[in-house]
Amino acid sequence: MIAAHAVVAATSALELGPQGIWFAHSSVPVSYPEDANALFREIEDRSFWFLHRNRCLAHLARRFRPDGPFLDIGGGNGFVAKALVAEGVDCALLEPGVEGALAAHARGISPVICARIEDAALPSQAFSGVGMFDVLEHIEDEAGALAEVQRLLRPGGRLFLTVPAYQALFSREDQDAGHFRRYNLPGLERVLEAAGFRSQFATYLFAPLPLPVFLLRTLPSRLGLLGPSSAARTDGEHTPGGAFGWTMEKLLKFEARRIEAGGTIPFGTSCLVVADRP
Repeated sequence: MIAAHAVVAATSALELGPQGIWFAHSSVPVSYPEDANALFREIEDRSFWFLHRNRCLAHLARRFRPDGPFLDIGGGNGFVAKALVAEGVDCALLEPGVEGALAAHARGISPVICARIEDAALPSQAFSGVGMFDVLEHIEDEAGALAEVQRLLRPGGRLFLTVPAYQALFSREDQDAGHFRRYNLPGLERVLEAAGFRSQFATYLFAPLPLPVFLLRTLPSRLGLLGPSSAARTDGEHTPGGAFGWTMEKLLKFEARRIEAGGTIPFGTSCLVVADRP
C-alpha cells in the first residue's frame, strides 16, 4: 500500500509551497466562517467537546484500524489528525482554509493539503480510510461529496463520519457556522446507503447536551433572542466550570467507556458513523 506522502506527491493538481503545504491550482470559498479555525485553535486543547470527540474517534480507530493511508477531509487545525497519528494512522490532512492548514502543519501533521476535495484531484482508490469530522453539514451537495469519498476509497475502505444531530435543534449558531442541515442516525445511514456505503457502526455522542442546546441555542434563536456567535460565548460553552463542567466530564467519560466497549449511545447532539465501501 502506497503511503500518504507518496499519494499526495504524485498528484499533478497539487504543488508544494514554501510553507511545506501542498496547494491546489484553484481555490473556491467554502461554507465555513473565516475566523473559525483561529478561534478553535485557541480552545481545542481544553474544550470538553473536542477532547471527547477525539477520545471516541481514537477508540474507533483502534477497532476499525485503516491498513493504509487515511485522509482527514476538512481537518481544520489538525486536532483530530494528531490524535489519529498518535494511534499509528498514516494520516494526510486536507483543509481549504490557509490558516487551518498552516496550524495543522505546525502541529506536526504531514502531508497537509490546502484545497477543497473537489480541487485536489487525488487519485482514485488511494486511501484505506477517509474522515469527515463535522464537515458534511457544511457541504450543500452532500451526494456529490460522498461520491468523491467513494472514489477515493479502495474497496473495503472505511469512512469515519461525525455530523451534528437533530434538525429540530437547528439554530442561529448553525447558520453562523455555515451548516446546511443537521442529521439523525436513520436519515444519515440512508444518505450513506444511497451513496454506496454500508454502515458498520453508528451511535450518537454527547447525550447530556440536547436539552442544554435546545434551551440555550434553539429556543432563543426561534424567539429572536440569540445574538451572533462570539469568541467569548464559544469559549464559555466549550470550557464550562463549576458543577456543570464536573458533571459533564463524568458523564462523557462514561459515554467514552461505553463506545470503547463496543456499545452505542441512544441520543445526543452528534452522530458518529463508520461505514465501508463494499
